[in-house]
Amino acid sequence: MTHQTKQSIERSNIEKPHCHILSFDVEEYFQVEAVAENISHAEWNSFEKRLVPMVELILQLLNEYNASATFFVLGWVARHEREVVNMIANAGHEIASHGMSHSMIKELTLQQFRCELEDSRKILEDISGQPVIGFRAPTFSITHQTAWAIDALSEAGYEYDSSIFPIHHDRYGVPDAPGYVHYAIGPAGGRVLEIPPLTVRLWRRNLPIGGGGYLRILPVRLIITALNGAEKNGQCGMIYLHPWEFDYAQPLLPMSRLNQWRHRVNLRRTEGKLRKLLEHFNFVSVSRVLNTLKVETGTYHYGLRPKKTND
Repeated sequence: MTHQTKQSIERSNIEKPHCHILSFDVEEYFQVEAVAENISHAEWNSFEKRLVPMVELILQLLNEYNASATFFVLGWVARHEREVVNMIANAGHEIASHGMSHSMIKELTLQQFRCELEDSRKILEDISGQPVIGFRAPTFSITHQTAWAIDALSEAGYEYDSSIFPIHHDRYGVPDAPGYVHYAIGPAGGRVLEIPPLTVRLWRRNLPIGGGGYLRILPVRLIITALNGAEKNGQCGMIYLHPWEFDYAQPLLPMSRLNQWRHRVNLRRTEGKLRKLLEHFNFVSVSRVLNTLKVETGTYHYGLRPKKTND
């Protein structure tokens, strides 16, 4: 019996009846949308790479609490920091796609997006040796206006997506979308399982609570309450974080004051908050619960076919 198989058996023996989903968007600190106007893709190689120690820290935490997670890895990272993908895969976690260039979907043509889906999957599968069946768009940038991406995901054979945030936001969001797992239907009829980040329903709207800056800002007890609520409703809550959110010593980058606050607020508290969540709940990767999520799941139709796809 291999170490990995033994580890999987040990995990399954102690799993709680209900699981929630933990995910990480694996990108460097200088690739975030907040600095996109000031740092071009061509400049990325000139910055210090800081992913490896942060990923090591995350993997250590997951091992300590017997948890598994889905890592949405940027294709650029796989190409330039191959060891990051190897570390995650060798630790037994799921590898999924975060695209290639960290471009928001609205910045890509349909053909460019198809290429990113294909290229990122190939490089991630070649390195990890595991099938890549999930996708998350940079900056949750599938909206009604870019819903053609759902059709492209379906055509490419991806089984699930986690790119639609059912909230109001100045950069992204589909506020009328369901706050629970459902099948997203694209303008051309494409269908893919959609797993949105955790929200809470209040004042007839979905409020973000399950990851990123929201997790860093909000008291951890509120996130625990939201996960307990999802559990009572028979739902899996999706939590998301980025490795750079554990790196409070990362260099300052050129960005607006608002973006700098969003990017750096409470970075020192990220690890402690994740520990609290890991203490309270059983977290797994999407692949571990995918078949369960597909059962008795509703549908929601997104967007209109774009007038110009440049295909």
